[in-house]
Amino acid sequence: MKSNDVNIIEFNLCGQICPSTLLVALREINKNSASLSNGEIKLLFKTDNRDSINTIPETSRNMGFRVEVEKRGAQYEILVSNI
Repeated sequence: MKSNDVNIIEFNLCGQICPSTLLVALREINKNSASLSNGEIKLLFKTDNRDSINTIPETSRNMGFRVEVEKRGAQYEILVSNI
């Protein structure tokens, strides 16, 4: 998926619980940190685990990234991008 010439990489974490969701998010943020930092990509984590909407954003912000959380039906979308 592309938005404004920025690739959005999606991860479906539905059915997983914390800390598994946080560990997956951390792995992908660290793996893609250079591309995230220079604005080439955004990471979109889809989850149905309510704990994840606290742990993933807090950790991502502590790493210096911008985070948006949106509820869509029974899921939450957590978008991680550069500031």
